Amino acid sequence: MLYELRDHAVLSSGDYLARLNAPTPWSTKLMPHHRNMVRSQNEVLESRGSAMGRYAMTLRFSPADRPEELGAALKARIAQAVSEPGISGAHLLRHRAPDIGQTREQAIRGGADGAADWTLVVIGYESGALDALGSGPLSDASLEDIGATGPATRGRYVLSASATPVDIG
Repeated sequence: MLYELRDHAVLSSGDYLARLNAPTPWSTKLMPHHRNMVRSQNEVLESRGSAMGRYAMTLRFSPADRPEELGAALKARIAQAVSEPGISGAHLLRHRAPDIGQTREQAIRGGADGAADWTLVVIGYESGALDALGSGPLSDASLEDIGATGPATRGRYVLSASATPVDIG
C-alpha cells in the first residue's frame, strides 16, 4: 500500500491517530496476522514523472555515511530513468517518523513496525524496463558505488486498484 498525504503533519494529526487507535473490526481481525510489517512514514526527496503505472519496483536501503552525496547521485539517476521508454516515474523517499507513541493498531500486531531508511519507488508501463534499471543503474553494486549500504531490499508490484478521495467518498 502506498498513500500520498497532503503533508507530513497528517501523520501526527488527531484524526489520523484516532483511526490508528480505534481500528475497524476488519482491521482488528486481520492485524494479528501481519508480522514483520514495514511501515515507513516518508518525506519526498525527489519526485519525477507519474506516481501511476502498471508496474512498480521498490528498493529499500540505507546510506553508508554520506547521505547528501547518495541523494545527489540518486537524483541524477532518477532524472535519467524517467526519460527511458517504459518508465513513467521515480520517487526517492526518506523515512521520518512522526513523534507519536505506539498505536493500538501496532499493539495488535505485536509491537513496533519496521521502517526503511530510504525507499526508491520506480513506476513503469513495461516490466522489462524496470528489470533493466534493477540490473543496471539501480543494481546493488551500482547503489553501493554511490554510497548505499547493500544489498537493497527489493519488491515488485503490479497495480491492482487505485482510488482517489472522490472514489472513496
